[in-house]
Amino acid sequence: MSDLERGERLQIMLSAEELRAVENWRFDKRMPSRAAAVRELLRRGLSAEGFNVAADGARSGSFSVVGKGEDEGSRASEKD
Repeated sequence: MSDLERGERLQIMLSAEELRAVENWRFDKRMPSRAAAVRELLRRGLSAEGFNVAADGARSGSFSVVGKGEDEGSRASEKD
């Protein structure tokens, strides 16, 4: 399989505010597509140092893209 072929599809649901944030970032960075922007954001996030790992039983609502403080995601997982 070449580097350009992608064998898996990933669907995600975003709030209007989250989608607006992705789209604003995409246009600011001149990314060619929404998918390319999301892949780049995933690559950057996964390569970042110091990211928090979700605790067992953490809910997806604890990991909003926008509208939370810097480390609220980690606080949410600590409450569980």
